Amino acid sequence: MFRIARAGLSQFSDADSLALGESGQKLLNQFCFSEGWAGNLSNGLFRLGETAAAMHGLHQPECGLLNLVRCYDSADRNHVLQLFEQAATRSSSFCFSTTIILASGQKQPVFCVGESSGLEQRYCGSMLGVFFFPRFQLETQGRIFSHHQ
Repeated sequence: MFRIARAGLSQFSDADSLALGESGQKLLNQFCFSEGWAGNLSNGLFRLGETAAAMHGLHQPECGLLNLVRCYDSADRNHVLQLFEQAATRSSSFCFSTTIILASGQKQPVFCVGESSGLEQRYCGSMLGVFFFPRFQLETQGRIFSHHQ
């Protein structure tokens, strides 16, 4: 899944009505963990949280876009790159899902939701988003691997 929309389309008039509450947050945490990220379009660097960086096979939380997506399923990399390229040219909301190929060969699903803003002048602006990592891994070589944290 790879989607992009104009910024402002996803704005909700009553953000409080969308609050998960404590029980909803516990339920979300039961099925996945999440971590935010930010991108600076003036220098092309993305800053991930510690867990998201580790899941992406990165040794430090700051990286360029190509280093970020290199661990994604090869069939999805170009789609994700195109999505980020589109979001970098026009303030947008976007989302994608793919799998991360871990060093062990296992596949970890990842979902990303984000938005870009401040693109009125060339080579400036930012991106902000969140990664969601389900607490399971996909079938690999005839076996199903689970992910517990």
